[in-house]
Amino acid sequence: MGDHGAAVREYELFTPEVMADPNGFLHRVRAESPLAWLPQLDAYLLTRYADVNAALRSKRMDSANMARVLQRLAPAEQRELAPVRRSIEMWMGHTVPADHVRFQQLLKRYFTPATVDRLRPRVREFTHELLDAVAAKGQMDVVRDLAYPLPANVIAELLGMPVSDREQLQAWSRDIVPIFSNGDVQQLRTAQRSMLEMHDYLRLIAADRRRAPREDVLSTFVAAEAEGLITEDEAVANCVLLLFAGHETTANLIANGLVLLFGNPDQLALLREDPGRMPSAVEEMLRCDGPAGIIGRVAREPVELAGHTVPAGRHVYLALMAANRDPDVFGDPDRFDVMREGNRHLSFGMGTYYCLGAALARMETDECLRILLDRCPDLRPAYQSPDWLPSAPLGHRLGSLPVTF
Repeated sequence: MGDHGAAVREYELFTPEVMADPNGFLHRVRAESPLAWLPQLDAYLLTRYADVNAALRSKRMDSANMARVLQRLAPAEQRELAPVRRSIEMWMGHTVPADHVRFQQLLKRYFTPATVDRLRPRVREFTHELLDAVAAKGQMDVVRDLAYPLPANVIAELLGMPVSDREQLQAWSRDIVPIFSNGDVQQLRTAQRSMLEMHDYLRLIAADRRRAPREDVLSTFVAAEAEGLITEDEAVANCVLLLFAGHETTANLIANGLVLLFGNPDQLALLREDPGRMPSAVEEMLRCDGPAGIIGRVAREPVELAGHTVPAGRHVYLALMAANRDPDVFGDPDRFDVMREGNRHLSFGMGTYYCLGAALARMETDECLRILLDRCPDLRPAYQSPDWLPSAPLGHRLGSLPVTF
């Protein structure tokens, strides 16, 4: 890197210009200051592919614990929200690295390529059922009717929840979102209530799996508990994490991916012509508008990033969305191209914290969009502009996505 001595510039995040065009803002930061300072978040920001990739793999960086949101609250509120904090501190990726690795090895027993393949027919069935429910109307809200319920059904299947409880699962998942997006105290109270309800519910299923194990995640956890590898509290807490991580993110990927296709009719035509291009299209959706735009890390010890030394304890935001559009790595980076070759995007992370559910998210999105395009040859958007809701610090998600077919 030729600009090792470049100063760290300061940037204001929450301005109307930045909110309106986060990608434009990130392109500017990436060109001007490889390591930027965000005073509003009291954190650094990395935007270049090489730097983000190095930070993702660095043993000196830990995942930024969600409990940080709670540490900023008044003492009385911290006491009130202590149960949610205790639960978060047991989540994989939020613990010390040794505990994270212990959980990862355990879940790798479950999230094998064979498991993902075994779920494929179920994903097809769920997708057809959801489309059957709206077929007669000739219109739907993709977020509400398809993108949201599909991964909820898959997670319910993974956890071994009966079909009748799936609506409840979606409600819990919605309530828990503020923990991941700097929610206010009232939202955190609701999140805590739903989380504790879910804990009680999962303990009942776990008790059932001790008596009669099945091929689901809870049975894997219960077996590990019997081996003394984890506690029941850890098992239950990590099921809540799986619900959120596997539900919200896949729902956003499916919906955002469809918006990209509507915005690029030439690319949609290529997929209609050859559905075999879908896996490559899903990679490009992940690159252009993946569900995790920015992730937080914290320096466990002083660490060299983009030619600067970041002190221990400092928070660093890794802009995956900026790295994925770095012109040094991707030709014509702002172009959505379903035939893009060698797409080495960073949307699922790298290294120790690589997303365990990556294969599952890819498979669900692939099957869902294939079936949707096949069943709805005249699928088209029924909106003037997409219903984007901002999600801090620079991301967005769709509130709704009306279509006709």
